[in-house]
Amino acid sequence: MPELPEVEVVRAGLAPAVTGARVEGAEVLDERSISRHDGDAAAFEGALLGRALGVPARRGKFLWIPVEGTADALLIHLGMSGQVLVREPGAPADRHTRIRLLLDLPGHGPLEVRFADQRLFGGLAVRPLVATATGEVPDQAAHIALDPVDAAFDASAVARRLRQRRQGVKAALLDQQLVSGIGNIYADEALWRSRLHYATPGQRLTQARALALLADVRAVLDQALAEGGTSFDAQYVNVNGQAGYFEHSLNAYGRGGQPCRRCGALMVREAWANRGSTRCPRCQRRPRGLTGG
Repeated sequence: MPELPEVEVVRAGLAPAVTGARVEGAEVLDERSISRHDGDAAAFEGALLGRALGVPARRGKFLWIPVEGTADALLIHLGMSGQVLVREPGAPADRHTRIRLLLDLPGHGPLEVRFADQRLFGGLAVRPLVATATGEVPDQAAHIALDPVDAAFDASAVARRLRQRRQGVKAALLDQQLVSGIGNIYADEALWRSRLHYATPGQRLTQARALALLADVRAVLDQALAEGGTSFDAQYVNVNGQAGYFEHSLNAYGRGGQPCRRCGALMVREAWANRGSTRCPRCQRRPRGLTGG
């Protein structure tokens, strides 16, 4: 599933194409991709037609575009395989396109935004914006915590909350109500940098250790952003259809059986929470007294 860097790359690429653009046409090709919308395809299309779009925003893995003149936003969730592609009118068809938006961008002219999704776990919806303590967000994202690259992110407060957790640090990092935008890839990478076993209880961390972990999370996310995100296959691409290259910088995720880049020990991939977790058995030792995963 795309994580914060991948979604942010899409947001940044989408911004110049949609900000100030007017929706001249909207076409839902597969209603399964508007399951988060209250209403059918005609209602979705009607909510956008003739409206101007604002500056795209993001929190964690959620992306949205304000619909000007309303209290709504176009919410975009990429799910497992969603793609938002910006095309010139008449460009060749993209596989698995589920929704098409025809835009008129001042200074440019017509553009087409396509939502393609092979696995159909993502989708688009026009949702009301609601006020939260950290700004307006679509109602379906109101429960999402700030992410580590947000200017308002309070690392000290999150570290204190992390230290109250009995659960392992990886599970805590994946809790989108504690800190958003982190998935399996970047959790493994941050824990490798911090030399922490994924099952280390949050309660065992000092405040300084918890802050160091969050700093490593931020460093991993910043590097991934600079490198365009992680692409293991053709399912994650930016708005121009290009893949990111952070996969070449991975130190942990997907490297089971390969030498640790730090100490040379063979990395191990272990079953964890119905998925996997990759670590160095020498650099990231299981905490004493901990028998479970």
